[in-house]
Amino acid sequence: MKRILLTVAGVLILAIGIVLLVLPGPGLLLVLAGLLILASEFPKLERYVDPVRDRAMKAAEDSVSSPLRITGSVLAGLALIAAGVVWGLVPGLPLAGWSTGTSLILSGIVLLVLLGYSYRRVRARRGLASGT
Repeated sequence: MKRILLTVAGVLILAIGIVLLVLPGPGLLLVLAGLLILASEFPKLERYVDPVRDRAMKAAEDSVSSPLRITGSVLAGLALIAAGVVWGLVPGLPLAGWSTGTSLILSGIVLLVLLGYSYRRVRARRGLASGT
């Protein structure tokens, strides 16, 4: 039963991550999370985890590589949150409602949290490299 539940959860998270690769949201991180869950039950999938993890970390570091990128990422996160509120409140929009609005708001919050994490991680790495 545990194996079935983990497989279903892993496939679901992986599928959502793949969809979010082209839609607003933390797609690559969800792909990684899905792969990690599936690799715990299917060891042959472990060979895909490190490349996806490396790519996700590289994308996170790139998002904070310059003040312009940080500003753009913050604005994108705030725009997702604002769009979520609009989608939740305005009934005439396509797919209007709080289900769409909530997913946009959560995507914006996740983006801002990941941006903060990436910034701290890159700053800590630079501090270690400079010896401070």
